[in-house]
Amino acid sequence: MRVAVLGGGNGCYAAACDLAENGHDLRLWRRDATAFAPVLRDQAVTLTDAAGTRRVVLGKATLDLREAIDDAELVVIPLPATAQDGLFAALAPLLRHGQVVFLPPGTFGGFLLAREMKTAGNRARVAVAESGTLPYLARKHGEDRVTISVRATRLPTGVFPTCETGRALELIGSAFPAVEPCVDLLDGALMNAGPIIHPPLILMNAGPLEHYDAWDIHNEGTQPSIRRVTDALDRERIRLREALGYGAPHFPLADHYDDQREEWMYGKSSHEKLTASGDWRERIDLKSHRYMREDVAMGLVLYVSLAKWAGVDMPIAAGLVALASAVVGEDLRNGKRSWQALALHGHDRESLGRMLQVGLG
Repeated sequence: MRVAVLGGGNGCYAAACDLAENGHDLRLWRRDATAFAPVLRDQAVTLTDAAGTRRVVLGKATLDLREAIDDAELVVIPLPATAQDGLFAALAPLLRHGQVVFLPPGTFGGFLLAREMKTAGNRARVAVAESGTLPYLARKHGEDRVTISVRATRLPTGVFPTCETGRALELIGSAFPAVEPCVDLLDGALMNAGPIIHPPLILMNAGPLEHYDAWDIHNEGTQPSIRRVTDALDRERIRLREALGYGAPHFPLADHYDDQREEWMYGKSSHEKLTASGDWRERIDLKSHRYMREDVAMGLVLYVSLAKWAGVDMPIAAGLVALASAVVGEDLRNGKRSWQALALHGHDRESLGRMLQVGLG
């Protein structure tokens, strides 16, 4: 299958290597020509995982977005939600009838891409899907090297519009066999674990993050008091899901930490593998890091504003957004992914469900 991977982040390089090794006709696009130079020159990325280290030859590394997605059956965008706006504007006019776009995860970006296509006048039948997490726990070590510590074993995934779910998941599943169907795109967006795991970890570790040159929020930074906050925050997410009519499985984050519970998205012992790798001992700038700008300012704000629309109380989530606003020195509550900013606050439950089912028209 011809697959395009768009972006130059950790998940993008991991996906490019994995899909190329698995026999797919792989195109990797990145907009930063300077950073992309080693990959453009060698048309390869060095991958390290449990099987060792080797050079993975790509089908094509390119700076040309049209070339990357031309004739691609599947377009994979494992970028942070903060990178979606500019990319979506460039991508929307280029997408063709029958293509599937996969955002793992998307922070409800699938809706924004569909809206961007409508604005661009592109009426091609394109399915957009998003999952609860990246297919990989991965970190780049240079501009042509990536390490995969863990591969996802379960990827709950929602599709927009819902009527395209069967076709889209069959195609995505041929590249990522771990996909599992969600009811719709919003169901998939509310599986996103980033807004649950990262906000407590960065805000409750603010002292050591600002004191030490590098700090592992998943190792020393994951203490019992922080885990209790994370569990309580996740219970709020699940209450929101239930209030919107989404049933189990909810993939509670507690499953990630306890192998005696249901298998989570990254399988058994994934937390131990993550901390053992040492790849998450890093410098985190609390004002600019994606855990703040994506997972709080976009993901958690989406949850809180949607909960307000749905009449669900999320005091811990709202409190974390308020605390984060004080840390960064700006009011994050009405950011780009708030229900109001998405212009969805005028919907009632029935019209929202209908839009998710049939698309934007």
